[in-house]
Amino acid sequence: MASKLHQLRSKAVQASEFIAKHGSTYYKELLEKNKQYIVQPPTIETCQDLSKKLFYTRLSSIPGRYESFWKELDGVKHIWRNRQDLKVEDVSIAALFGLELYAWSCVGEIVGRGFTFTGYYV
Repeated sequence: MASKLHQLRSKAVQASEFIAKHGSTYYKELLEKNKQYIVQPPTIETCQDLSKKLFYTRLSSIPGRYESFWKELDGVKHIWRNRQDLKVEDVSIAALFGLELYAWSCVGEIVGRGFTFTGYYV
């Protein structure tokens, strides 16, 4: 156990030395490569302005999303009306998708209970 701790400590030292040597270079390269996304001057006011722009831009996209939702729902209604024309492959894919959603829901419940299967701590 002590040898593993020593190995872990030496790897941490190596990593911190690497970051100390190359971290600022990486930071500068990253900023230089993505400078088209940086708004000047980089102040708190600019950040707050951008935050408001993002919020209201997302808010303005709601009508388009609303329309897309109803188009998707109309497509599902059309498929449901013509369900006798569906192929076995389409039905099996839909069933597998529903099963996957159910499985993820069950896994989410198990994780939410702290990885217990009965909900009670033994």
